[in-house]
Amino acid sequence: MKILLTGATGYIGKRLLPVLVAQGHQVVCAVRDPKRFNPPDSIAPKISVITIDLLDKDSLKNIPKDIDAAYYLVHSMSTSSHYQELEKQSAILFREAINNTQAKQVIYLSGIINDDKLSEHLNSRQTVEKELNKGTYSLTTLRAGIIIGSGSASFEIIRDLVEKLPVMVTPRWLETKCQPIGITDVISFLSKALNNKETFDKNFDIGGPDVLSYKEMLLLFAEARGLKRHIYIVPVMTPRLSSYWLYFVTSTSYKLAIALVNSMKVEVICRDNKIDTILCITPISYKEALSKAFKKVETNEIVSSWKDALSSGKMNITMSEFIQVPTHGCFIDKREKTFSNKAECIDRIWRIGGETGWYYGNGLWKLRGFVDKLYGGVGLRRGRTNLDELYPGDALDFWRVLYANKEEGRLLLFAEMKLPGDAWLEFKVKDKTLVQTATFRPVGLSGRLYWYSVLPFHGFIFKNMLKHLTA
Repeated sequence: MKILLTGATGYIGKRLLPVLVAQGHQVVCAVRDPKRFNPPDSIAPKISVITIDLLDKDSLKNIPKDIDAAYYLVHSMSTSSHYQELEKQSAILFREAINNTQAKQVIYLSGIINDDKLSEHLNSRQTVEKELNKGTYSLTTLRAGIIIGSGSASFEIIRDLVEKLPVMVTPRWLETKCQPIGITDVISFLSKALNNKETFDKNFDIGGPDVLSYKEMLLLFAEARGLKRHIYIVPVMTPRLSSYWLYFVTSTSYKLAIALVNSMKVEVICRDNKIDTILCITPISYKEALSKAFKKVETNEIVSSWKDALSSGKMNITMSEFIQVPTHGCFIDKREKTFSNKAECIDRIWRIGGETGWYYGNGLWKLRGFVDKLYGGVGLRRGRTNLDELYPGDALDFWRVLYANKEEGRLLLFAEMKLPGDAWLEFKVKDKTLVQTATFRPVGLSGRLYWYSVLPFHGFIFKNMLKHLTA
């Protein structure tokens, strides 16, 4: 079958793609920015790529007319304050585009919406489902709650909380019940529902066998990691305070924290498990899902991460617009140093950030990340998806990877922290020299004042970072 896969650069799409290819399907990957789409070499020759923006009606004309089915895996919780309207408009334009193809089925991954009072986020998911259901094709909706897997938002947030806080004073919503599901099972449901007529024009809840409170999920995580944790629930923490608590302790953005807190007050429990029988799937337990995720993290085999989504930060743009670093009207800190071993130098560059740190002044980098959090930025807690590999579009602490070519020896980062301007950090190998360039394009007087205020720190931070990279 010829399958259209939207969200191919997202957390779910990256994992579903190789499964569809392995099943022999011809997959058309729909992406907004091809420069940040990096499929494995083993499947790259077996897929095709088209550029579309779901809010740009003209770009949707790029969808082939001869597709047999399509996956709608596009969600947004934090790009703007009116994301509900944007999601609705995206669904309408997508529906109209698919109506002009020969597609018989659209598969949509939504959220469990069985509670009487839904959050704005879950209401938006329901609205998208209603709009997609008006198409001339058959809609299959799979509704999931908390997804557990290496790199998933839920897993990373739980890990942040448990591994950093021996004692937690938490909001009341930690008593809310949910039904988590492992990422491997989500992918199985998505792939097996394809062209299965028993799923046409129907919606199903998918979940694992365990119904747990968020508190129980945290304690089971701690148990699996051999950690002793104490959790105390207080009734006086408002939604706003809860959002700040989640935002400062974990790697999530503030807008995403608000959406998560509002959703976590709603029970997400499956109505039934009839889809398990239809598709012959036996979902694994929460503990098993955690175990699988731990193994992926320990062996550095994280396929995708929610942190790499462009919507999570400042870079809700086309990356190629920023690959050409400007010089006019910019402040530039350029340093060069020779090295003795090119391969070792490049390896150090490619391991920068995350657990490795920034080679010098890590305390100051963390302080800068904390200040960024105070101003509503992404902070330094996002880390990196892979320990020693970088690809365009990856999140790297409070940077975004714009360009990464290991053979060329060039890495270009764009700042997603809160700044009165735009900032780039570039590493480029030339012969036996490493050129390290920090570029800042200020906006107004505040931008210029900011540059001069941090300039003294650049003197020893960038100098010593370059020294360690070339050692």
